[in-house]
Amino acid sequence: MTTLLDAVREGRMDDIRPLLARLDRGGRKAALDELKALRKEARGWSWGERTRVRKAILVAGAGCHTGAAGCATWLGARDMRDWVHSPYPWVLEVLGDREPDWLADVARRLAARAVESDAEYRLVEELARRAGCPLPVSDGMVRTWAERVDSARWQGGAEKPLIDLLRADARLDVLVPHLLTLPELPSVVAWVDSRSPAGSWPAALTALVAEGLLDRTALLDSCTARLLRGGKPTDLRFCLLVVRGLEPTWEEEAARVADWMAMAADGPSPVAGHAQEVLARLDAQGALSVRQLAEVSGAVLFRTEKKLVRAQLIHLGKVLRRDPSAAGELLPVLADVFGHPDTDAQERALKLAARALPAVSPEAREEAARAASLLAPVHREAARAVFGDLWEDEPEAAYEEVLPPPPAPRPLGAPHGSVAELTEEVTAVLLRSDREEDVPAFERALDGLVRYARTDREELVGALESALAGQWWASEGEVEWRMSRNHDGMSVVVAALLGRVSRRSVHDGQARRTSEGRCCHSALNGILSARLWEAAAEMWSGRLPYLLATPTWHTGTIDAGELVERLRGYRALGVAAGPVDFAQALLRVRRTDAGEAAQEASALGTEEGDRLAEWLRADEPVAAVVPRHVDTGVQIGRDWLRQTVVKARRALLTTRENPLVRQKFPRPFHWLGSAHSPRNQSCYCWMAESPQWVATLPEDGETLAAWLLPSVAASVHEERGTTWLLPALAETGGPVAGAIHLALAYGLGARHTEDRLAAVDALLVLAARGRLDTRRLGGELAVLIEQGSVKPNRLAEAARTAAETGAYGTVLSFLVPVLPALLAREKAPRGLSDLLAVAAECAERSGPPETGPVPGLAETAARGGTTQLVRQAIRLETACRAATG
Repeated sequence: MTTLLDAVREGRMDDIRPLLARLDRGGRKAALDELKALRKEARGWSWGERTRVRKAILVAGAGCHTGAAGCATWLGARDMRDWVHSPYPWVLEVLGDREPDWLADVARRLAARAVESDAEYRLVEELARRAGCPLPVSDGMVRTWAERVDSARWQGGAEKPLIDLLRADARLDVLVPHLLTLPELPSVVAWVDSRSPAGSWPAALTALVAEGLLDRTALLDSCTARLLRGGKPTDLRFCLLVVRGLEPTWEEEAARVADWMAMAADGPSPVAGHAQEVLARLDAQGALSVRQLAEVSGAVLFRTEKKLVRAQLIHLGKVLRRDPSAAGELLPVLADVFGHPDTDAQERALKLAARALPAVSPEAREEAARAASLLAPVHREAARAVFGDLWEDEPEAAYEEVLPPPPAPRPLGAPHGSVAELTEEVTAVLLRSDREEDVPAFERALDGLVRYARTDREELVGALESALAGQWWASEGEVEWRMSRNHDGMSVVVAALLGRVSRRSVHDGQARRTSEGRCCHSALNGILSARLWEAAAEMWSGRLPYLLATPTWHTGTIDAGELVERLRGYRALGVAAGPVDFAQALLRVRRTDAGEAAQEASALGTEEGDRLAEWLRADEPVAAVVPRHVDTGVQIGRDWLRQTVVKARRALLTTRENPLVRQKFPRPFHWLGSAHSPRNQSCYCWMAESPQWVATLPEDGETLAAWLLPSVAASVHEERGTTWLLPALAETGGPVAGAIHLALAYGLGARHTEDRLAAVDALLVLAARGRLDTRRLGGELAVLIEQGSVKPNRLAEAARTAAETGAYGTVLSFLVPVLPALLAREKAPRGLSDLLAVAAECAERSGPPETGPVPGLAETAARGGTTQLVRQAIRLETACRAATG
């Protein structure tokens, strides 16, 4: 035993097998216990020494295990799989005397665990070969097999045909079916080079089916099921290519008609389009009943993709021409389209309904006529001609703008009533991610730690140690090293309270210049860092009764009168304010209509009271925004895999210097008081956006918006997730002027849908608060469209989303300033017809724009023709003329 352990400690791999051969069952069990202790000890060694010994531990431990389950667990442990050069050949040596059934059991168990490397795959493969059993198949095995095949394609410098490699694999018929059941296909399988699709996996698989090496029905079933289930776009594209490559017969397609119907109704657009084509073929061959056609049409006709809707209506028209008796089943489906948001779809459905009416019962006609009341006003005359006496004009109710209720400030609430309550909230805050961070909970927890560190320190320490057992600061050395360089959110405060960081580390953290940086993101993060280090210092002193900067409301704002009362409490206790805490409180205090609070602050007779009074009376922004645009050439289009350089112009804003902030605020705040221009500045700090940024300056939304503009502006190009703070900006105090409206304009033209939705939320919040200047917003949008930053089609989607909430008048009023310049272009830009369609719907519902006729609209409407641009221009002009006439 001791000799074996010595060989393991010295990494003598060749000596392990003969030493194991000398041990009986009991000796191997005793040796295994020693190896487990050595394995635990080796975790603390240096990397080079640990790797060499761990290989020997792995080999010896495998040989000492007498049970297959234990051996597989030992070999598959996470900490025993990090190798540059595989030790598995030695493992196979020490297992050479085992029975085939035992080896087969080990192979199956290893395959069921996560097989992630070529070495692990070869180990399982060799164990199965020696056992004379089929290769165990699992997700990890199949992924690794696919990567091995891809690697083999490029060995030797020249690309080998994929189909040749797959054809030569004897286990192909077992591995491929499992491949198609994986939650996600391996990237080497799913990726198809559009320049050479013949060399892709879909092409190879369909060719192997033709050769009889793969089961056609099984492959078709697997791909159809995966299309039905949904998944990543690349995976669905793979399955579509396979299905199309197999060229199913109409009998095979008819056998899966329910699947095609479900895909057409709910599948992603490419999948739904293919399913729609299949169903049209089946219908033409009589394999689809009228009832099935009506069922699937009812779902497809209310999809958002215009192409799918148009294709379905065209097909229904063919069916009605071919079989007039189908009108009874199809008319209710067509009548439902009268309420479709797309007026073109409404028009097509109305024409088809006119064709179907003669063949249906009087009751069906009356039902369709009632549904026609949902048609847009532009189609009312046509509906009257179709339905005749059945049509009933209902007097339109007076339009009323529907906006969400303005967000009411939510009070932060009373301080925690007990240590248990505080412990629960601190724990919840520490376990949240940055994006999930709840500002009120964070601020309450930070204030609670300061309060109870003064009054109930021992009880709080005991409660937190119990609640946070197992967190990363369990190792004091690691905490000291990590905290000395940075902080990890509120954990630095808790670590200081629990004595896990030294006073020296806390002092160094306070002394560090936390606001240095080129962007507002690092400055705002630096302020939060300074607050946390200062609070950590208070965990040692227990000096402060509470924090001054704790907000009154969820936005981060502090009521001026409440801040005066807090300073009065400090004066009564003879306590001086923390410099960073007081500076943050000044940035958060509501300055409007605060004359009485300023007088009370002056009457306190303290330095903090005088500074608060001065701040309230000045009622100036932290940094004034210069009301002019800075056009700057910028580099955009960078992701983690590649960098694309694109030159573009952006409309950005500058801010002026504030000497008061630089002279009287602590160093972490000095960046805020400096003059800033966004020219030639870029950063990626926004990728770790924090709700705390808005809560740092809750009464200076304009200033904050000007600083955030570079990252918000990136949303119109490649970047994703840069607009999610816009709704919070819309709730800030202070004036709302050019910066917030420009940020909103960028958001409404963002590239990604989720970013536009955040901008729509901000738009509705501003409108509900009565702070939206639609003319200013329209002007900013016109500038960005002229620069090429915002695309009209993206703006149209955002505008439609906002209008459908009921804000038709609001949307129309900011679209009108955008249209004249676009209508005046010699060549209409893409998306202009969409913008006109949204504006027309808004005018039909809310009335014409208050600014009068739209310049250039009449000329566009008079061009003639049936293009969408002309049709929507006529519609908008008609809506304006009808309302004024």
